[in-house]
Formats: sequence, structure tokens, C-alpha cells
Amino acid sequence: MGKQQKQIRLGAFLPGAGQHVAAWRHPQARSNGALNFEHYKQIAQTAERGKFDAFFLADGLALQHRPGAEGRTAFGGDFEPVTLFSALSAVTERIGFIATASTTYEDPYILARKFASLDHISGGRAGWNVVTTGSSEAAGNFGLEAHPIHAERYIRAHEFIDVVKGLWDSWEDDAFVRDQETAFYYDPNKIHQLNHKGRFFSVRGPLNIARPPQGYPVIVQAGSSQDGKELAGRTAEVIFTAQQTLEDAQAFYTDVKSRLAKYGRTPEQLKVMPGVFPVVGLTEGDAKAKYQELQDLIHPQVGLALLQGLIGTDLSTYPLDGPLPDLPETNDNKSRQALLIDIARRHNFTIRELYQWIAGARGHWTIIGTPVQIADQLEEWFLNDAADGFNIMPPYLPGGLDDFVDLVIPELQRRGLFRTEYEGTTLRENLGLSRPVNQFQKVLAAV
Repeated sequence: MGKQQKQIRLGAFLPGAGQHVAAWRHPQARSNGALNFEHYKQIAQTAERGKFDAFFLADGLALQHRPGAEGRTAFGGDFEPVTLFSALSAVTERIGFIATASTTYEDPYILARKFASLDHISGGRAGWNVVTTGSSEAAGNFGLEAHPIHAERYIRAHEFIDVVKGLWDSWEDDAFVRDQETAFYYDPNKIHQLNHKGRFFSVRGPLNIARPPQGYPVIVQAGSSQDGKELAGRTAEVIFTAQQTLEDAQAFYTDVKSRLAKYGRTPEQLKVMPGVFPVVGLTEGDAKAKYQELQDLIHPQVGLALLQGLIGTDLSTYPLDGPLPDLPETNDNKSRQALLIDIARRHNFTIRELYQWIAGARGHWTIIGTPVQIADQLEEWFLNDAADGFNIMPPYLPGGLDDFVDLVIPELQRRGLFRTEYEGTTLRENLGLSRPVNQFQKVLAAV
């Protein structure tokens, strides 16, 4: 199949009132969106109407209090994603649900069980966004004095994922016979005990729920540090990433895809999906006015607090209209810190200009324009080995998602770049990913 016949994959990253730091203040946004189920139901159904592959949600394990901006941000009081997605799966049919969960602070047995449950409840539409938790604020909520160091978090993540996969394989696909005549509910020969003993975990198993409909929920990863890219090369099936230019996106795409071979994988087994913050207007001037309306709502303390949280350094003693100082390397989100420093240096931004730049997209790609202009840029990245798809980040909700679904999606469909109907019923089928074979059956077949 030729390159131009391939289809763009699209995720919808839809938090609360929207992606922009001031989205909750927008007159057309739902300021209570983060805890409004009817709001989430509406946007999930809109995303499904647009034929998005998946609804994605980030998550954290601590209140993002943002010192200096206390009480002014919308980074608090959100739903736990797996719980929310279980409910949303009952009011949708095809769209997938990718929930974020941490390998640093969660337990592999409980995580394996809750994602298997979501996959069963949704009929095979679950995905797990693997994070090692970038924010050090979580440590105090789990009895730790300090956040584990970056490298250690990734070593633990490799073992964590192996344990979870092993638990998902506890039962063979046809283990549950439920034969009322013979009184066998399941075949005891088709259940497997994990008996994992490693550096971080000792887990006996088996998991107390049947194998997920997809075999494994789709495994997603979002880290772009060297450790993050290596974890993606070994385990991820989708990687969400942040690049600003075609050249940087192509370099990342080539780098992360090249890591798969050492793990016996092919490039097609990993979908690279950069984040995109689209502001859609009927004219270019209309789009720019929409963007400026949001920018005008940024409170300076909120902008600075957002930047400090992403860059991992207190900037309160530096002048807002002065340059970004040289910074020590963070133990939190290393890849995002490096990206923001690069943006500041490349554009010669002051601290104020930098927080204004990231207020919407957090360092992801911002596109402001007409449906044709936005489709042109997505098409360029897709056709030139910079992306397999995109994680769309609407500026405010529900209007920003409505604009993309009603204006940009039809343009992509007109060009033959995006589906008009879902290909399958599971998230794997729609992403073009194969269903994994049970690892215990592989071993038995090899004997």
C-alpha cells in the first residue's frame, strides 16, 4: 500500500474545560467541565462522531497547587480516568479510551486488574498510557520523602510493564468454558501463575479477571527522554510526543522507530503521534482572534506557575521580561524541560513570552489557521515520516473540539487521509495493531 493511501491516526486529548491554561475562563467553555459527567459524555460522543481513534486523558497523583498561583488554576478536582472511561464506554460504541497510570506509584496487580476490567466493560477499547510520574509532588502522598530519580523510575517501569503483561496472560483466551452440564466454569489447565520475582516486584498471580478482549489494552507511552524513547522502543504501541518543527519530528520519528528492531519488533508496531493544539477559524484572521482571546485571559501568576511546573525550576526571582536563565537539570520531566529551554533559546523569548507560548500547548505543536491550512500542515508531517497520526488538543471545550470535528476532519477525509467509518470494534483494530499472543501459550507451543 502506498504512503498516500495510509490513514492518519487521531487521538483526542480532552481535559476538563480544554487545553489552554485559561480555558476555564473562556466564555464558551464549561468551567466545571473537569467534574461534569454530562460534559464528558458530550465531548466523547462528538469525538466518536469525528471517528477519532481514542479519547486520551493525562493524570497526576498530586494536586498541582502551583505556588504563586494558589486558587487560580483549574489543575485540581478531576475525575480518575479509568473510572470516568468505564462510564463513558457505556454511552459510546467505537472510540477507544486511553487512561494514564503511573508505574512509579501504582501497584502492578491492581493496575492490571483495573485496565483489564475497562477493556472488558468497553468491549476491547482500553489503552494504558504508561507514565513514570514527572511531578515530584506525588512522593509525599505515598509515604516517600523524595521522588525517585529519573533513571530509577524507568528501570522500575520496564519491570512493571512486564509484570502487568504477564498478569494479563494469566488466562488463555478460551479458559472460561462455563459448561453447566459438566460443572466446569473454567478449564484449570488454561490458567497460568506468574511467579514473578524481580528487583522491584514479587507477584505470584494469576490475575483474578479473564484475559482482556484485546489480549493487552493498547500500551501507550509519552516520555521523550533517552530513557523514555528506549522504553517506548521496547514496549509501547503508541507514543505521544512533543515537537515544534518538521525536522525535529522527523528526527524523533526515525530515532524511536529505529529502537524497535533490537526487541524483535517492526516499525509498524509503534504509532508516533505528536500533540497538536489547533485553533480553527473560518479565516486566518478569525483563528488568530480566537487564539488572542484565550491569551488575553492568562493571569501572569498562572502563566509563571505553569512554566515553573513544566520546567522544574523556581523562576519567581527573575524578571518576567528578562531572558530565561541557565537552569540545572530537573529530576522531574527531563524531556519537557529540554524542549522548553530549546524553544526559549530558539526564539529569544523572555520568561513572559515563553509562558505565553506554552499556555495552550505545553510545548506541543500549535497550529492557528483555517481548516485547509491546518490539514495542509498535518498532511505534510504525515507524508514525510514525521508522524503516524496526531493527538489533538482542543484549546477549550466543547467548542474547540466541535471546530476540529466539523471543519478539519471533513477536509482530511476529502483528501483520503482519514477514515469515514471505523475499521473495527476494538482500539487495536482501529489503530491497525495486532492482537498479542498469550506468552504462556507461546512457551507451551515451543515445547
